[in-house]
Amino acid sequence: MPDRQQGTGLTDGPPRTLLIAGIAVAAAAVATVLAIAVMHRTPHRPLVIGWVPAPQATSPACAAVTSALPQRLGDYHRATPAPPAPPATAAWSGNGEPIVLRCGLERPADFVVGAPIQVVDTVQWFQQADGAGTTWVTVDRPVYIALTLPDGSGPTPIQDVSDVIAATIPAVPINPGPPRG
Repeated sequence: MPDRQQGTGLTDGPPRTLLIAGIAVAAAAVATVLAIAVMHRTPHRPLVIGWVPAPQATSPACAAVTSALPQRLGDYHRATPAPPAPPATAAWSGNGEPIVLRCGLERPADFVVGAPIQVVDTVQWFQQADGAGTTWVTVDRPVYIALTLPDGSGPTPIQDVSDVIAATIPAVPINPGPPRG
């Protein structure tokens, strides 16, 4: 009987105490990893979204686009707005400042004839200057939609939102308003 110890009925292999110790170490490692993950988990607190004039926020176009927005934009995940949230808004949080979308806004005052626009996946955007991050406003849809992106958010969020806008709201001719004089 080469596989058994004579008279004991035990098979060759590691001692039982070594197996038990190995299982205990593995279980402790799993428990430690889970405990660290729970401690480092950031709670999902409601995000305060400030109010801005949005006369078309209750329009069918805004309802269509906001209901089609994804749960993730790149590394950002959909955030719960703190009540009372403005209508036709959405937010995503990540590391640092959030991404905020607002639909139904008034035409930006600084969007005039000759203002530069950026085309992202068939949607035309006008960049507004603001202090934190960058706000882009759609200018080729029947409603103005603003997307505020924090610095370093990358191109994925505006690409994903552009895809949703292109799929839910048809394009219209751009109306930049009168030139500044």
